[in-house]
Amino acid sequence: MEDTIQPLDPVALSLGPITVHWYGVIIGLGIALALILAMREGERRGLPKETFADLMLWAIPIAILSARLYYVIFQWEFYAENPGEIIKIWHGGIAIHGALIGSVITAFIFAKKRNISFWQLADIAAPSIILGQAIGRWGNFINQEAHGSEVTRTFLENLFLPEFIINQMYINGAYYHPTFLYESLWNILGFILLISLRKVNLRRGEIFLSYVIWYSIGRFFVEGLRTDSLMLGELLRMAQAISVVLILGAVAMIIVRRAKGYATERYLDKSV
Repeated sequence: MEDTIQPLDPVALSLGPITVHWYGVIIGLGIALALILAMREGERRGLPKETFADLMLWAIPIAILSARLYYVIFQWEFYAENPGEIIKIWHGGIAIHGALIGSVITAFIFAKKRNISFWQLADIAAPSIILGQAIGRWGNFINQEAHGSEVTRTFLENLFLPEFIINQMYINGAYYHPTFLYESLWNILGFILLISLRKVNLRRGEIFLSYVIWYSIGRFFVEGLRTDSLMLGELLRMAQAISVVLILGAVAMIIVRRAKGYATERYLDKSV
C-alpha cells in the first residue's frame, strides 16, 4: 500500500516561469485573515482604521526577513556551502521566533512613531498572531517538514486522522508524528482563549503576554517531538530554551507591571 502513496503537490499554480507554492499561499492566507481580524478589533478599540494596515506594511517583510535570518544563522554550516538556498524560503526554513522578534521590535517602533500604546497594539494583535500561526503550520504539512519522530501507520489511524493527513506523513518510507497538526490545534485553542480573555478586561498588555505563555508552553512540548530542531549545542533545542525564557519573562512582566503600577489601563479602555 505504501508504495502507491503519493505526496501532495507543493505547487499550487504554474504559469510559465512563475511558480506559486502552496506554502506561500497558506502563509499568505494566514497573514490576510490575521490582518482583517486585527483591523476590525482595532477600530472597536478606538484606533485609526489604517493603523494595522500601515503596521503590516513594515511588519510583514521584516518578520519574514528576521524569521529567515534566524533560521539561516543556526543552519549556517549548510547555507555557507549552499548560499543560493538562502533566499528559497519556499523550500521551508523560517523560524517563528525570529519572526516574532522582528515583528515585536517593528511594532514597538511603530507605536512610538504613531504615539499610541504598544501594549494596546500587542493585545489586539495577539489572537490574530496565534491564528495566523495555526494556519501557517499547514504550509509545513504540504512541504512534509517540521514533523516528529517515526511512528507506525496504526498509531496515526488511532488518532482518527483523515486519510490525506496520514498519507502525507509517509515520508521516505516511514510514517512520522504530525507535529504540525499538534501545534496548529494548540494554537486554535489559544485563539479561542485569547478572544475570551478580551471579555475579562485584563490590564493592558496581559492578553499579549498570555499569548506568549500559551504559545511557548505548547511549542516546548511539540518541539520535543520534532526531528528538525535548531540546536544550541549538542543537547539543547533552541526553541525549547527560548520557550522557557519567554514563559518566565512573560510571567515576571505581568507581576512586575502590576506591582509597579505600569498596567493601570484595561484592555477595553479606548484611550491610547
